[in-house]
Amino acid sequence: MSTEVASNKVYDYVIVGAGAAGSIVAARLAEDPSVSVCVLEAGPGDLRPYVHVPVGFVKTLTQPEITWQFKTEPSYGSGNRKISTTQGRLVGGSSSINGMIYVRGQPADYDNWAAQGNPGWSYQDVLPYFAKNERRVGEGDDAVRGRSGNIPVTDMDWFHPVSETFIDAAVKQGYPRNPDYNSGDQEGVGYFQRTVDRGFRVSAARGYLLPAMKKGNIELITNARANRILFEGKRATGVSFLRKQGGVETIVSARREVIISGGTANTARLLQVSGVGSAAVIGKLGVKMVHELPGVGENLIDHYSARMVMRARSEVVTLNELARGPRLGLQIMRWAMKQPSILALLPSQVYLFTRSKKEVEFPDLQCVFVPGSYREGKHYVLDKYPGVTGGWWQHRPESKGYVHATSTDVFVDPIIQPNYLEHPLDQEVMVGGMKIIRELLHSPMLSKYLVEETIPGVKVQTDEQMLDFCRMNGSTGYHLVGTAKMGPKSDKMAVVDNELRVHGMQNLRVVDASVMPMIVSANTYAATMMIAEKASDLIRAKRSV
Repeated sequence: MSTEVASNKVYDYVIVGAGAAGSIVAARLAEDPSVSVCVLEAGPGDLRPYVHVPVGFVKTLTQPEITWQFKTEPSYGSGNRKISTTQGRLVGGSSSINGMIYVRGQPADYDNWAAQGNPGWSYQDVLPYFAKNERRVGEGDDAVRGRSGNIPVTDMDWFHPVSETFIDAAVKQGYPRNPDYNSGDQEGVGYFQRTVDRGFRVSAARGYLLPAMKKGNIELITNARANRILFEGKRATGVSFLRKQGGVETIVSARREVIISGGTANTARLLQVSGVGSAAVIGKLGVKMVHELPGVGENLIDHYSARMVMRARSEVVTLNELARGPRLGLQIMRWAMKQPSILALLPSQVYLFTRSKKEVEFPDLQCVFVPGSYREGKHYVLDKYPGVTGGWWQHRPESKGYVHATSTDVFVDPIIQPNYLEHPLDQEVMVGGMKIIRELLHSPMLSKYLVEETIPGVKVQTDEQMLDFCRMNGSTGYHLVGTAKMGPKSDKMAVVDNELRVHGMQNLRVVDASVMPMIVSANTYAATMMIAEKASDLIRAKRSV
Protein backbone atom coordinates (compact mmCIF):
# COMPACT_ATOMS: atom_id res chain seq x y z
CA MET A 1 0.00 0.00 0.00
CA SER A 2 1.27 3.46 -0.85
CA THR A 3 2.21 5.71 2.05
CA GLU A 4 0.87 8.71 0.16
CA VAL A 5 -2.33 10.13 1.65
CA ALA A 6 -4.86 12.09 -0.40
CA SER A 7 -6.48 15.30 0.81
CA ASN A 8 -8.70 15.14 3.86
CA LYS A 9 -12.36 16.23 3.80
CA VAL A 10 -14.33 16.71 7.00
CA TYR A 11 -17.99 15.77 7.58
CA ASP A 12 -20.20 15.54 10.63
CA TYR A 13 -20.69 11.81 10.10
CA VAL A 14 -18.79 9.23 8.12
CA ILE A 15 -20.73 6.02 7.38
CA VAL A 16 -18.98 2.93 6.08
CA GLY A 17 -21.38 1.01 3.85
CA ALA A 18 -24.36 2.04 1.70
CA GLY A 19 -26.34 -1.12 2.37
CA ALA A 20 -29.64 -1.65 4.16
CA ALA A 21 -28.42 -0.02 7.38
CA GLY A 22 -26.06 2.63 6.04
CA SER A 23 -28.60 3.93 3.51
CA ILE A 24 -31.20 4.46 6.21
CA VAL A 25 -28.89 6.07 8.77
CA ALA A 26 -27.50 8.46 6.16
CA ALA A 27 -30.95 9.51 5.00
CA ARG A 28 -32.26 10.04 8.53
CA LEU A 29 -29.24 12.04 9.71
CA ALA A 30 -29.40 14.19 6.59
CA GLU A 31 -32.96 15.25 7.44
CA ASP A 32 -31.20 17.99 9.39
CA PRO A 33 -29.96 20.33 6.62
CA SER A 34 -27.15 21.59 8.86
CA VAL A 35 -25.59 18.11 9.02
CA SER A 36 -23.06 16.79 6.50
CA VAL A 37 -22.79 13.05 5.84
CA CYS A 38 -20.23 11.03 3.90
CA VAL A 39 -21.12 7.48 2.85
CA LEU A 40 -18.36 5.17 1.69
CA GLU A 41 -19.46 2.26 -0.50
CA ALA A 42 -16.92 -0.39 -1.50
CA GLY A 43 -18.75 -1.19 -4.72
CA PRO A 44 -20.26 0.69 -7.68
CA GLY A 45 -23.67 2.24 -8.18
CA ASP A 46 -26.81 0.17 -8.68
CA LEU A 47 -27.69 1.13 -12.25
CA ARG A 48 -27.83 -2.45 -13.51
CA PRO A 49 -30.94 -4.17 -14.95
CA TYR A 50 -30.45 -7.36 -12.94
CA VAL A 51 -30.60 -5.32 -9.72
CA HIS A 52 -33.99 -3.77 -10.36
CA VAL A 53 -35.83 -6.66 -12.03
CA PRO A 54 -36.66 -8.92 -9.05
CA VAL A 55 -35.81 -12.25 -10.70
CA GLY A 56 -32.39 -10.81 -11.49
CA PHE A 57 -31.18 -12.04 -8.11
CA VAL A 58 -30.26 -15.31 -9.84
CA LYS A 59 -27.66 -13.37 -11.85
CA THR A 60 -26.42 -10.82 -9.31
CA LEU A 61 -25.20 -13.44 -6.86
CA THR A 62 -22.57 -14.60 -9.33
CA GLN A 63 -21.30 -11.16 -10.39
CA PRO A 64 -18.09 -10.36 -8.48
CA GLU A 65 -18.07 -6.74 -9.62
CA ILE A 66 -21.09 -6.05 -7.36
CA THR A 67 -20.72 -8.71 -4.67
CA TRP A 68 -18.35 -9.94 -2.00
CA GLN A 69 -17.74 -13.50 -3.14
CA PHE A 70 -17.18 -14.77 0.40
CA LYS A 71 -16.90 -18.47 1.16
CA THR A 72 -17.21 -20.15 4.52
CA GLU A 73 -14.48 -22.38 5.89
CA PRO A 74 -15.10 -26.15 5.65
CA SER A 75 -16.57 -27.83 8.72
CA TYR A 76 -17.96 -31.24 9.57
CA GLY A 77 -21.48 -29.79 9.78
CA SER A 78 -21.34 -28.67 6.16
CA GLY A 79 -19.78 -31.85 4.82
CA ASN A 80 -16.30 -30.28 4.85
CA ARG A 81 -17.41 -28.04 2.01
CA LYS A 82 -16.70 -24.37 1.44
CA ILE A 83 -20.05 -22.64 0.93
CA SER A 84 -20.52 -19.40 -1.00
CA THR A 85 -22.11 -16.79 1.23
CA THR A 86 -22.30 -13.88 -1.19
CA GLN A 87 -22.97 -10.38 0.17
CA GLY A 88 -23.83 -7.21 -1.74
CA ARG A 89 -21.03 -4.82 -2.71
CA LEU A 90 -22.81 -1.95 -4.46
CA VAL A 91 -25.10 0.93 -3.56
CA GLY A 92 -27.89 -0.70 -1.59
CA GLY A 93 -25.60 -3.51 -0.41
CA SER A 94 -27.38 -6.81 0.02
CA SER A 95 -30.75 -5.04 -0.26
CA SER A 96 -29.89 -4.69 -3.97
CA ILE A 97 -29.26 -8.41 -4.52
CA ASN A 98 -31.30 -10.25 -1.87
CA GLY A 99 -34.50 -12.26 -2.23
CA MET A 100 -36.74 -9.28 -1.27
CA ILE A 101 -38.63 -11.35 1.31
CA TYR A 102 -39.95 -9.22 4.19
CA VAL A 103 -40.18 -11.05 7.51
CA ARG A 104 -39.92 -9.29 10.85
CA GLY A 105 -39.55 -12.32 13.07
CA GLN A 106 -41.27 -13.17 16.34
CA PRO A 107 -41.87 -10.86 19.33
CA ALA A 108 -39.91 -13.32 21.48
CA ASP A 109 -36.78 -12.65 19.38
CA TYR A 110 -36.61 -9.04 20.51
CA ASP A 111 -37.80 -9.71 24.05
CA ASN A 112 -34.83 -12.08 24.23
CA TRP A 113 -32.49 -9.30 23.12
CA ALA A 114 -33.79 -7.08 25.91
CA ALA A 115 -33.50 -9.91 28.45
CA GLN A 116 -29.81 -10.24 27.57
CA GLY A 117 -29.19 -6.80 29.05
CA ASN A 118 -30.26 -4.55 26.18
CA PRO A 119 -33.00 -2.22 27.46
CA GLY A 120 -34.95 -0.53 24.69
CA TRP A 121 -34.88 -3.53 22.35
CA SER A 122 -37.97 -5.50 23.40
CA TYR A 123 -40.66 -6.18 20.81
CA GLN A 124 -42.79 -3.30 22.04
CA ASP A 125 -39.75 -1.03 21.88
CA VAL A 126 -38.82 -1.91 18.29
CA LEU A 127 -42.33 -2.27 16.85
CA PRO A 128 -42.65 1.47 16.07
CA TYR A 129 -39.46 1.29 14.01
CA PHE A 130 -40.74 -1.63 11.96
CA ALA A 131 -43.88 0.38 11.29
CA LYS A 132 -41.89 3.53 10.50
CA ASN A 133 -39.82 1.70 7.91
CA GLU A 134 -42.60 0.12 5.85
CA ARG A 135 -45.33 1.24 3.51
CA ARG A 136 -47.60 -1.77 3.78
CA VAL A 137 -49.70 -2.22 0.63
CA GLY A 138 -52.37 -4.78 1.43
CA GLU A 139 -54.11 -6.21 4.45
CA GLY A 140 -52.71 -5.64 7.90
CA ASP A 141 -53.55 -4.27 11.31
CA ASP A 142 -52.60 -0.59 11.36
CA ALA A 143 -51.78 -0.94 15.05
CA VAL A 144 -48.69 -2.95 14.09
CA ARG A 145 -48.13 -2.27 10.37
CA GLY A 146 -46.83 0.92 8.77
CA ARG A 147 -48.59 2.64 5.90
CA SER A 148 -46.31 5.57 5.04
CA GLY A 149 -42.71 4.33 5.29
CA ASN A 150 -39.98 4.36 2.68
CA ILE A 151 -40.01 0.64 1.83
CA PRO A 152 -43.13 -0.77 0.10
CA VAL A 153 -44.19 -4.17 1.44
CA THR A 154 -46.55 -5.77 -1.04
CA ASP A 155 -48.34 -9.07 -1.55
CA MET A 156 -47.58 -11.59 -4.27
CA ASP A 157 -49.61 -11.16 -7.45
CA TRP A 158 -48.50 -14.27 -9.40
CA PHE A 159 -49.79 -17.63 -8.25
CA HIS A 160 -49.41 -21.24 -9.33
CA PRO A 161 -51.94 -24.05 -8.77
CA VAL A 162 -49.26 -26.27 -7.19
CA SER A 163 -48.50 -23.54 -4.65
CA GLU A 164 -52.19 -23.22 -3.83
CA THR A 165 -52.42 -26.97 -3.38
CA PHE A 166 -49.33 -27.03 -1.15
CA ILE A 167 -51.03 -24.48 1.13
CA ASP A 168 -54.28 -26.46 1.11
CA ALA A 169 -52.37 -29.63 1.99
CA ALA A 170 -50.68 -27.87 4.89
CA VAL A 171 -54.01 -26.56 6.19
CA LYS A 172 -55.53 -30.04 5.93
CA GLN A 173 -52.65 -31.36 8.05
CA GLY A 174 -53.47 -28.82 10.77
CA TYR A 175 -51.24 -25.85 9.98
CA PRO A 176 -53.27 -22.62 10.19
CA ARG A 177 -53.48 -20.29 7.21
CA ASN A 178 -52.02 -17.03 8.48
CA PRO A 179 -53.24 -13.83 6.79
CA ASP A 180 -50.30 -11.76 8.10
CA TYR A 181 -47.22 -13.40 9.57
CA ASN A 182 -45.77 -9.93 10.31
CA SER A 183 -48.58 -9.11 12.72
CA GLY A 184 -46.79 -10.48 15.78
CA ASP A 185 -48.29 -13.95 15.33
CA GLN A 186 -45.98 -15.71 12.90
CA GLU A 187 -47.12 -19.33 12.96
CA GLY A 188 -48.89 -20.72 9.93
CA VAL A 189 -48.79 -21.00 6.14
CA GLY A 190 -49.37 -18.60 3.26
CA TYR A 191 -47.64 -16.38 0.69
CA PHE A 192 -44.59 -14.23 1.41
CA GLN A 193 -44.68 -10.46 1.54
CA ARG A 194 -42.03 -8.67 -0.51
CA THR A 195 -40.18 -5.40 -1.04
CA VAL A 196 -41.31 -5.15 -4.65
CA ASP A 197 -43.39 -2.30 -6.07
CA ARG A 198 -45.03 -2.34 -9.50
CA GLY A 199 -42.71 -5.09 -10.68
CA PHE A 200 -39.43 -3.56 -9.44
CA ARG A 201 -37.18 -4.23 -6.46
CA VAL A 202 -37.09 -1.39 -3.93
CA SER A 203 -33.75 -1.51 -2.13
CA ALA A 204 -32.85 0.56 0.92
CA ALA A 205 -30.81 2.77 -1.38
CA ARG A 206 -33.82 3.39 -3.65
CA GLY A 207 -36.15 3.87 -0.70
CA TYR A 208 -33.91 6.06 1.45
CA LEU A 209 -30.42 7.05 0.33
CA LEU A 210 -30.85 8.18 -3.27
CA PRO A 211 -33.95 10.33 -2.60
CA ALA A 212 -32.20 11.89 0.42
CA MET A 213 -29.16 12.81 -1.67
CA LYS A 214 -31.26 15.38 -3.54
CA LYS A 215 -30.99 17.61 -0.44
CA GLY A 216 -27.29 18.07 -1.11
CA ASN A 217 -25.83 17.28 2.32
CA ILE A 218 -24.88 13.64 1.63
CA GLU A 219 -21.76 12.75 -0.32
CA LEU A 220 -21.75 9.18 -1.59
CA ILE A 221 -18.32 7.88 -2.59
CA THR A 222 -18.47 4.62 -4.52
CA ASN A 223 -15.69 2.10 -5.17
CA ALA A 224 -14.20 3.20 -1.86
CA ARG A 225 -13.04 0.24 0.20
CA ALA A 226 -12.55 1.27 3.85
CA ASN A 227 -9.21 -0.08 5.05
CA ARG A 228 -8.92 1.38 8.56
CA ILE A 229 -10.66 3.52 11.14
CA LEU A 230 -8.57 6.43 12.38
CA PHE A 231 -8.26 7.14 16.09
CA GLU A 232 -6.90 9.74 18.46
CA GLY A 233 -6.51 7.66 21.57
CA LYS A 234 -9.90 5.96 22.04
CA ARG A 235 -11.79 8.48 19.88
CA ALA A 236 -12.67 7.66 16.27
CA THR A 237 -11.82 10.59 14.03
CA GLY A 238 -12.30 9.27 10.51
CA VAL A 239 -11.82 6.52 7.97
CA SER A 240 -9.26 5.87 5.26
CA PHE A 241 -10.21 4.10 2.06
CA LEU A 242 -8.63 2.73 -1.09
CA ARG A 243 -9.83 2.88 -4.67
CA LYS A 244 -7.73 -0.13 -5.68
CA GLN A 245 -5.46 -2.71 -4.11
CA GLY A 246 -2.14 -1.09 -3.23
CA GLY A 247 -3.52 2.34 -4.12
CA VAL A 248 -3.31 5.71 -2.42
CA GLU A 249 -5.15 6.12 0.89
CA THR A 250 -7.82 8.79 1.02
CA ILE A 251 -8.95 10.03 4.42
CA VAL A 252 -12.36 11.38 5.36
CA SER A 253 -12.78 12.81 8.85
CA ALA A 254 -15.81 12.90 11.15
CA ARG A 255 -16.56 15.75 13.55
CA ARG A 256 -19.18 13.77 15.39
CA GLU A 257 -19.19 10.03 14.71
CA VAL A 258 -17.86 7.23 12.58
CA ILE A 259 -20.64 4.70 11.91
CA ILE A 260 -19.73 1.23 10.67
CA SER A 261 -22.44 -0.39 8.54
CA GLY A 262 -20.32 -2.73 6.47
CA GLY A 263 -22.25 -5.93 7.14
CA THR A 264 -21.46 -8.74 9.54
CA ALA A 265 -18.27 -9.97 7.86
CA ASN A 266 -16.82 -6.62 6.82
CA THR A 267 -17.65 -4.80 10.05
CA ALA A 268 -15.73 -7.36 12.09
CA ARG A 269 -12.82 -7.27 9.67
CA LEU A 270 -12.62 -3.45 9.63
CA LEU A 271 -12.61 -3.25 13.42
CA GLN A 272 -9.90 -5.90 13.62
CA VAL A 273 -7.55 -4.35 11.03
CA SER A 274 -8.05 -1.01 12.81
CA GLY A 275 -6.83 -2.41 16.13
CA VAL A 276 -10.15 -3.08 17.85
CA GLY A 277 -10.76 -6.72 18.76
CA SER A 278 -9.18 -9.69 20.45
CA ALA A 279 -5.47 -9.71 21.23
CA ALA A 280 -5.09 -13.05 19.44
CA VAL A 281 -6.48 -11.82 16.11
CA ILE A 282 -4.88 -8.38 16.21
CA GLY A 283 -1.54 -9.85 17.25
CA LYS A 284 -1.47 -12.04 14.14
CA LEU A 285 -2.31 -9.02 11.97
CA GLY A 286 0.63 -7.10 13.36
CA VAL A 287 -1.32 -3.87 13.89
CA LYS A 288 -1.27 -1.62 16.94
CA MET A 289 -3.86 -2.54 19.57
CA VAL A 290 -6.19 0.41 20.01
CA HIS A 291 -8.72 -1.28 22.27
CA GLU A 292 -9.10 -4.91 23.26
CA LEU A 293 -12.60 -6.28 22.74
CA PRO A 294 -12.53 -10.10 22.59
CA GLY A 295 -16.04 -10.34 21.13
CA VAL A 296 -15.21 -8.63 17.82
CA GLY A 297 -15.71 -11.23 15.09
CA GLU A 298 -17.09 -13.86 17.45
CA ASN A 299 -20.74 -14.97 17.91
CA LEU A 300 -21.21 -15.43 14.15
CA ILE A 301 -24.61 -17.01 13.43
CA ASP A 302 -26.27 -17.88 10.13
CA HIS A 303 -29.31 -19.82 8.99
CA TYR A 304 -28.38 -23.14 7.40
CA SER A 305 -30.91 -24.36 4.87
CA ALA A 306 -31.57 -27.54 2.91
CA ARG A 307 -34.02 -28.43 0.15
CA MET A 308 -35.90 -31.33 -1.40
CA VAL A 309 -36.98 -31.59 -5.03
CA MET A 310 -39.96 -33.39 -6.54
CA ARG A 311 -40.39 -34.12 -10.23
CA ALA A 312 -43.74 -32.89 -11.53
CA ARG A 313 -45.91 -34.68 -14.07
CA SER A 314 -44.96 -33.93 -17.66
CA GLU A 315 -48.14 -31.96 -18.30
CA VAL A 316 -47.50 -29.60 -15.35
CA VAL A 317 -45.92 -26.29 -16.37
CA THR A 318 -43.57 -25.12 -13.61
CA LEU A 319 -41.09 -22.24 -13.45
CA ASN A 320 -38.60 -24.51 -15.19
CA GLU A 321 -40.67 -24.33 -18.38
CA LEU A 322 -41.94 -20.76 -17.96
CA ALA A 323 -38.34 -19.46 -17.88
CA ARG A 324 -37.53 -20.78 -21.37
CA GLY A 325 -38.37 -20.06 -24.99
CA PRO A 326 -41.67 -18.47 -26.04
CA ARG A 327 -43.12 -18.84 -22.54
CA LEU A 328 -40.34 -16.63 -21.16
CA GLY A 329 -41.00 -14.08 -23.89
CA LEU A 330 -44.63 -13.94 -22.82
CA GLN A 331 -43.60 -13.44 -19.18
CA ILE A 332 -41.31 -10.57 -20.19
CA MET A 333 -44.17 -8.95 -22.08
CA ARG A 334 -46.48 -9.34 -19.10
CA TRP A 335 -43.90 -7.77 -16.78
CA ALA A 336 -43.37 -4.84 -19.17
CA MET A 337 -47.16 -4.29 -19.19
CA LYS A 338 -47.23 -4.27 -15.34
CA GLN A 339 -49.08 -7.58 -15.26
CA PRO A 340 -48.29 -10.49 -12.91
CA SER A 341 -45.16 -12.24 -14.17
CA ILE A 342 -42.44 -14.59 -13.02
CA LEU A 343 -39.96 -11.72 -13.48
CA ALA A 344 -41.25 -10.24 -10.22
CA LEU A 345 -41.02 -13.48 -8.23
CA LEU A 346 -39.03 -14.13 -5.08
CA PRO A 347 -36.73 -17.13 -4.51
CA SER A 348 -39.60 -18.72 -2.56
CA GLN A 349 -43.33 -18.23 -2.93
CA VAL A 350 -44.94 -19.98 0.04
CA TYR A 351 -43.91 -19.95 3.70
CA LEU A 352 -44.65 -22.29 6.57
CA PHE A 353 -43.59 -21.13 10.03
CA THR A 354 -43.97 -24.05 12.40
CA ARG A 355 -42.50 -26.13 15.21
CA SER A 356 -40.18 -29.07 14.78
CA LYS A 357 -42.12 -30.81 17.56
CA LYS A 358 -45.26 -29.95 19.52
CA GLU A 359 -43.59 -29.23 22.85
CA VAL A 360 -41.49 -26.36 21.41
CA GLU A 361 -42.73 -23.05 22.83
CA PHE A 362 -42.40 -20.97 19.65
CA PRO A 363 -42.07 -21.84 15.95
CA ASP A 364 -38.47 -22.91 15.36
CA LEU A 365 -38.64 -23.65 11.63
CA GLN A 366 -39.10 -21.67 8.45
CA CYS A 367 -40.16 -23.88 5.57
CA VAL A 368 -40.56 -22.66 2.00
CA PHE A 369 -42.06 -23.84 -1.27
CA VAL A 370 -41.55 -22.77 -4.87
CA PRO A 371 -43.14 -24.26 -8.03
CA GLY A 372 -39.78 -24.72 -9.71
CA SER A 373 -36.51 -26.55 -9.09
CA TYR A 374 -32.79 -26.20 -9.66
CA ARG A 375 -30.41 -28.85 -10.91
CA GLU A 376 -28.64 -30.86 -8.27
CA GLY A 377 -25.32 -29.26 -7.36
CA LYS A 378 -26.03 -26.14 -9.47
CA HIS A 379 -26.64 -22.63 -8.23
CA TYR A 380 -29.87 -21.19 -9.69
CA VAL A 381 -29.72 -23.36 -12.83
CA LEU A 382 -33.23 -24.68 -13.48
CA ASP A 383 -33.95 -28.35 -14.01
CA LYS A 384 -34.70 -29.48 -17.56
CA TYR A 385 -37.80 -31.31 -16.35
CA PRO A 386 -40.80 -29.84 -14.48
CA GLY A 387 -40.23 -29.81 -10.74
CA VAL A 388 -40.92 -28.15 -7.40
CA THR A 389 -38.79 -27.42 -4.34
CA GLY A 390 -39.44 -27.49 -0.61
CA GLY A 391 -36.83 -26.03 1.72
CA TRP A 392 -36.35 -25.49 5.45
CA TRP A 393 -34.07 -23.98 8.06
CA GLN A 394 -33.92 -23.62 11.81
CA HIS A 395 -35.03 -20.22 13.06
CA ARG A 396 -32.63 -19.81 15.98
CA PRO A 397 -29.53 -22.01 15.53
CA GLU A 398 -27.32 -22.53 18.56
CA SER A 399 -24.15 -23.13 16.54
CA LYS A 400 -21.82 -20.14 16.53
CA GLY A 401 -18.63 -19.31 14.70
CA TYR A 402 -16.39 -16.38 13.90
CA VAL A 403 -15.00 -13.92 11.34
CA HIS A 404 -11.25 -13.28 11.54
CA ALA A 405 -9.23 -10.94 9.36
CA THR A 406 -6.04 -12.62 8.18
CA SER A 407 -4.42 -9.60 6.52
CA THR A 408 -4.43 -5.82 6.82
CA ASP A 409 -5.05 -5.85 3.06
CA VAL A 410 -8.83 -5.46 2.87
CA PHE A 411 -8.77 -6.96 -0.62
CA VAL A 412 -8.02 -10.28 1.09
CA ASP A 413 -11.17 -12.03 2.33
CA PRO A 414 -11.46 -12.80 6.03
CA ILE A 415 -11.95 -16.27 7.45
CA ILE A 416 -15.68 -16.95 7.85
CA GLN A 417 -16.50 -20.03 9.93
CA PRO A 418 -20.17 -20.39 10.96
CA ASN A 419 -19.73 -23.94 12.36
CA TYR A 420 -23.00 -25.05 10.79
CA LEU A 421 -24.88 -27.83 12.59
CA GLU A 422 -22.26 -28.06 15.31
CA HIS A 423 -24.87 -27.96 18.10
CA PRO A 424 -26.99 -31.12 18.68
CA LEU A 425 -30.21 -29.06 18.83
CA ASP A 426 -29.55 -27.68 15.36
CA GLN A 427 -29.13 -31.19 14.02
CA GLU A 428 -32.38 -32.31 15.62
CA VAL A 429 -34.39 -29.37 14.28
CA MET A 430 -33.03 -29.75 10.75
CA VAL A 431 -34.09 -33.39 10.65
CA GLY A 432 -37.50 -32.36 11.99
CA GLY A 433 -37.87 -29.79 9.21
CA MET A 434 -36.99 -32.36 6.57
CA LYS A 435 -39.68 -34.71 7.84
CA ILE A 436 -42.31 -31.95 7.73
CA ILE A 437 -41.44 -30.91 4.17
CA ARG A 438 -41.30 -34.51 2.96
CA GLU A 439 -44.70 -35.31 4.44
CA LEU A 440 -46.25 -32.28 2.73
CA LEU A 441 -44.64 -32.91 -0.66
CA HIS A 442 -45.83 -36.52 -0.57
CA SER A 443 -49.35 -35.65 0.59
CA PRO A 444 -52.25 -37.11 -1.44
CA MET A 445 -53.43 -33.65 -2.47
CA LEU A 446 -50.16 -32.98 -4.32
CA SER A 447 -50.04 -36.39 -6.03
CA LYS A 448 -52.03 -35.07 -8.99
CA TYR A 449 -49.07 -32.79 -9.76
CA LEU A 450 -46.00 -34.61 -8.43
CA VAL A 451 -44.68 -38.06 -9.22
CA GLU A 452 -41.21 -38.62 -7.76
CA GLU A 453 -38.80 -37.33 -5.15
CA THR A 454 -35.52 -36.69 -6.98
CA ILE A 455 -33.53 -34.98 -4.19
CA PRO A 456 -32.62 -36.72 -1.96
CA GLY A 457 -34.79 -39.68 -3.07
CA VAL A 458 -36.37 -42.54 -1.19
CA LYS A 459 -33.00 -44.05 -0.22
CA VAL A 460 -32.68 -41.43 2.54
CA GLN A 461 -34.98 -42.56 5.35
CA THR A 462 -33.39 -42.76 8.81
CA ASP A 463 -32.68 -39.74 11.00
CA GLU A 464 -28.95 -40.23 10.53
CA GLN A 465 -29.32 -40.43 6.76
CA MET A 466 -31.41 -37.27 6.75
CA LEU A 467 -28.88 -35.43 8.92
CA ASP A 468 -26.09 -36.57 6.63
CA PHE A 469 -28.08 -35.30 3.64
CA CYS A 470 -28.41 -31.89 5.33
CA ARG A 471 -24.70 -31.80 6.05
CA MET A 472 -23.71 -32.70 2.50
CA ASN A 473 -26.32 -30.64 0.64
CA GLY A 474 -27.28 -27.71 2.86
CA SER A 475 -26.25 -24.12 2.28
CA THR A 476 -26.20 -20.65 3.76
CA GLY A 477 -29.28 -18.52 4.28
CA TYR A 478 -27.07 -15.45 3.55
CA HIS A 479 -28.15 -14.23 7.00
CA LEU A 480 -24.84 -13.56 8.75
CA VAL A 481 -25.26 -11.79 12.12
CA GLY A 482 -23.69 -11.31 15.51
CA THR A 483 -19.99 -10.43 15.12
CA ALA A 484 -20.35 -7.10 16.97
CA LYS A 485 -23.06 -8.24 19.32
CA MET A 486 -25.01 -5.87 21.52
CA GLY A 487 -24.78 -6.38 25.26
CA PRO A 488 -23.92 -4.74 28.58
CA LYS A 489 -20.33 -3.99 29.55
CA SER A 490 -20.50 -6.88 32.03
CA ASP A 491 -20.75 -9.26 29.05
CA LYS A 492 -17.10 -9.69 28.05
CA MET A 493 -18.10 -10.78 24.54
CA ALA A 494 -20.34 -7.78 23.88
CA VAL A 495 -18.99 -5.26 21.37
CA VAL A 496 -21.61 -2.50 21.46
CA ASP A 497 -23.98 -1.22 24.14
CA ASN A 498 -27.74 -0.82 23.80
CA GLU A 499 -27.17 2.43 21.88
CA LEU A 500 -24.83 0.59 19.51
CA ARG A 501 -21.76 2.49 20.74
CA VAL A 502 -18.57 0.43 20.73
CA HIS A 503 -17.62 -0.38 24.31
CA GLY A 504 -14.63 1.59 25.54
CA MET A 505 -14.52 3.85 22.47
CA GLN A 506 -15.75 7.35 21.67
CA ASN A 507 -17.57 8.52 18.57
CA LEU A 508 -17.67 5.01 17.14
CA ARG A 509 -20.88 3.13 16.51
CA VAL A 510 -21.88 -0.07 14.67
CA VAL A 511 -25.23 -0.17 12.88
CA ASP A 512 -25.92 -3.35 10.91
CA ALA A 513 -26.84 -7.02 11.39
CA SER A 514 -23.59 -7.67 13.25
CA VAL A 515 -25.05 -6.11 16.42
CA MET A 516 -27.76 -8.76 16.76
CA PRO A 517 -26.98 -10.74 19.94
CA MET A 518 -29.06 -13.62 18.58
CA ILE A 519 -30.39 -14.25 15.10
CA VAL A 520 -34.06 -13.51 14.48
CA SER A 521 -36.72 -16.01 13.40
CA ALA A 522 -36.69 -14.51 9.94
CA ASN A 523 -34.75 -13.41 6.91
CA THR A 524 -32.64 -10.64 8.45
CA TYR A 525 -33.42 -7.77 6.04
CA ALA A 526 -36.44 -6.36 7.88
CA ALA A 527 -34.71 -6.52 11.28
CA THR A 528 -31.61 -4.78 9.89
CA MET A 529 -33.72 -1.90 8.58
CA MET A 530 -35.45 -1.66 11.95
CA ILE A 531 -32.06 -1.48 13.69
CA ALA A 532 -31.04 1.36 11.38
CA GLU A 533 -34.22 3.32 12.02
CA LYS A 534 -33.80 2.99 15.79
CA ALA A 535 -30.08 3.79 15.61
CA SER A 536 -30.86 6.98 13.70
CA ASP A 537 -33.02 8.18 16.57
CA LEU A 538 -30.36 7.18 19.12
CA ILE A 539 -27.71 9.16 17.24
CA ARG A 540 -29.91 12.22 16.82
CA ALA A 541 -30.95 12.18 20.48
CA LYS A 542 -27.29 12.28 21.47
CA ARG A 543 -26.67 15.21 19.13
CA SER A 544 -29.52 17.28 20.52
CA VAL A 545 -28.32 17.09 24.15
